[in-house]
Amino acid sequence: MKMIIGGQKVDSSDGKTMNVINPATQEVIDTVPMATREDVDRALDNAVRGFHEWSAVPLWRRIEIARNFVDLWVENADELTDYLIRECGKPYKASKREIEFYTKQFFEEYIEAARFVGGETVPVANRVNTENHLIATVREPLGVFVGFLPFNYPASQVPHKAMAPLLMGNSVILKPSSETPLAQIRMVELFLEAGVPANAIQIVTGSGSKIGPWLSGDPRVAMVSLTGSTEVGIEIAKEAAKHLAHVQLELGGNDPLVILPECDLDYAVEESVTGRSLINAGQACCSTKRFVVPNSLKEEYLRKLIAAVKDKKVGDPASEETEVGPVISVAKAEEAVGHIRHTVEQGGKLLLGGGRSGAFVDVTVMDVPKTADTAKDLELFAPVYTVIGYDTLDEALEIANQTCYGLSSGVIGNNPQEMLYVAKRLQAGACIVNGNSDMRTFDQQFGGYKMTGIGREGARITLEECSQVKTLVFKNLYQ
Repeated sequence: MKMIIGGQKVDSSDGKTMNVINPATQEVIDTVPMATREDVDRALDNAVRGFHEWSAVPLWRRIEIARNFVDLWVENADELTDYLIRECGKPYKASKREIEFYTKQFFEEYIEAARFVGGETVPVANRVNTENHLIATVREPLGVFVGFLPFNYPASQVPHKAMAPLLMGNSVILKPSSETPLAQIRMVELFLEAGVPANAIQIVTGSGSKIGPWLSGDPRVAMVSLTGSTEVGIEIAKEAAKHLAHVQLELGGNDPLVILPECDLDYAVEESVTGRSLINAGQACCSTKRFVVPNSLKEEYLRKLIAAVKDKKVGDPASEETEVGPVISVAKAEEAVGHIRHTVEQGGKLLLGGGRSGAFVDVTVMDVPKTADTAKDLELFAPVYTVIGYDTLDEALEIANQTCYGLSSGVIGNNPQEMLYVAKRLQAGACIVNGNSDMRTFDQQFGGYKMTGIGREGARITLEECSQVKTLVFKNLYQ
């Protein structure tokens, strides 16, 4: 496939390409261009022109075009699902749900919310001689918006990184993950078919380490939004700071689930199983990665957990029966197995799994001391259950909070007051009370504490972050 600049499907200016690999089979399924600095400059020039054109389109018309896009999305759902299966290795059921339910719902919710994101009137009669004035605020678009998208949810990030900024009148340049560009290229084609102007939505492909700084460090860019690693987020923020572009970052997470001594253990195990996002091979930013369990329950908990996950069907993502697919690449599988071995060297007990075949990582269960790296800052993007025991509630909170990240969390127990006590003390952007951490709804403000990032996504807040406030003062209006 080709990238899309100025409404045209184009190769890179130097003709270089990169392979897109099916992680399940290791077959090359397509190639995409490796954009040059010249290509990126051309996209930025177009985006500036596109902003002036698109921002002049009234909101009702932008909403109409957005609805056209959703109709096209539904018509092309099978094709988009197939892209996710082949380039992500995401199992059929998960891919289908991401396209036909999760992402579609986000699109529709943003369209509805955009109707109500506006300004306000401000009372000013609180000082002498201001009683005849009126102050009002309006929301205006920022300009050129750049969205860096992750490999693990190529479809469901498009509402936040494309639909929301477009609805607010910005022009958009998307930079997909090098591993998963195909579905997003097709999505940009659908935006254009729906009626978005050619210069208002573009997509460039290639090396993130090169394109990232070229885009985020360019003064023509008004806002940068990234879902990715903390290391990349820091570099993007440094570049954007050179011209004070607005930045929204959703980065790493090592999300804990605290299970309390008084709980329904079967329910806690059930939530643990689903919370690790096995259907996405454990590659979900808010999936539960650390399971903090009372030592008094740990032996029984581990027995039940192993029984629940040991027979999960691992295999061909295209099969409707598959429950666990591959991680995104062989390199990432090797990295995950290396971290598992390192955890064992640090005193962890490997109770299930621990190996790999190609990009497929075994479903793994480990009993881990709280001093191990995986119990703290090491985020494992693989189907690995890291179980950590505790004796007191203070120790459980210490374990849960001993990470540099703070995206999501969960607590399970029988006592609502005790769960709320824990929830208030968990250092995370969200706490799912009586459930695992792997939950994201449209109305939820999604983002994290500490090194998990800056800003929030979801509900009205993304639309607001994609715009800026102008204050209008009408002097002596009432005279």
